Amino acid sequence: MVLRTVLQEIAMEKIKLFDTVAIINPVPIERLTLIESDYTSIRNLPAGQVGTVVEVYEETEYCQYLVEFADTQGREYAMATLKEDELLVLHYELTVA
Repeated sequence: MVLRTVLQEIAMEKIKLFDTVAIINPVPIERLTLIESDYTSIRNLPAGQVGTVVEVYEETEYCQYLVEFADTQGREYAMATLKEDELLVLHYELTVA
């Protein structure tokens, strides 16, 4: 329970265009746009799946983000519009304040 709270606080960090993110909870196939036919048999994208923010929608009360999911060869296989509290921004370098 404490880990979930910590993840939610981290997820509230301002998300920017081209940020690398991970999904906190599984995203059902009904919310996905599948690009590759090889993936039509999946039921959801599992928690922890990594993607890239390719569009930021700020017109609504809550920011939403179009996230592209790609394989290790860079081939996009799915996209989803997700809310800020569904995402965790990933960092490759330690930022010292």
